[in-house]
Amino acid sequence: MQFANRISAGQALAKKLQPYANRPDVTVLALPRGGVPVAYEVARALNAPLDVFLVRKLGVPGFEELAMGAIATGNVRVLNEDLINDLGIREEWIQKVVRFEQRELERREQTYRGASPPLNLKGRTVIVVDDGLATGSTMRAAVKALKNLGPARIIVAAPVAARETCESFNANGAATCVCAMSPEPFRGVGLWYRDFSQTTDEEVCYLLKHANEAPRQHVA
Repeated sequence: MQFANRISAGQALAKKLQPYANRPDVTVLALPRGGVPVAYEVARALNAPLDVFLVRKLGVPGFEELAMGAIATGNVRVLNEDLINDLGIREEWIQKVVRFEQRELERREQTYRGASPPLNLKGRTVIVVDDGLATGSTMRAAVKALKNLGPARIIVAAPVAARETCESFNANGAATCVCAMSPEPFRGVGLWYRDFSQTTDEEVCYLLKHANEAPRQHVA
């Protein structure tokens, strides 16, 4: 099975998250950029507010698609120490990648949110959405950062995820993982989308603005 695009993936994921619909304590957070179209559909289906949570993958120098960790809003850094040791990645290389990605994270904060403050997450049930989970390093950074903001519960959600990654979230108790499918063999997120084209900053800004234009009415 393949999703047509991130919109259909978000609609499929929203069905798995229906127990959280129309609850006044629920907030949906998207990991930009690819997670935003997915999260938009989830937030709309659940009748919940939508915001972004900024996380940047730290790619291995020369093999940038391979994640050696991630950074998130709040000066959070998560590193895959086993991978770093196995590849012999030096600390100065790590710091160079961190500085580069930190600049991009700050740029996106300004582009997507401007002067608007982030949503207050204290005591809320937070559903963090991405378009897929492979190693999960980016999402782990998000969860670690979010825990500092005092939510009552964190739900990690993705249309497609590697089974062992989803199980690892459920096993450590930091968050509950919900996904629409966990195919075996997994191989990569993009293989499970017919259209996996890059989401632009303009699309992110449009979806965030549109999602929060109309007031929500929570019903019993």
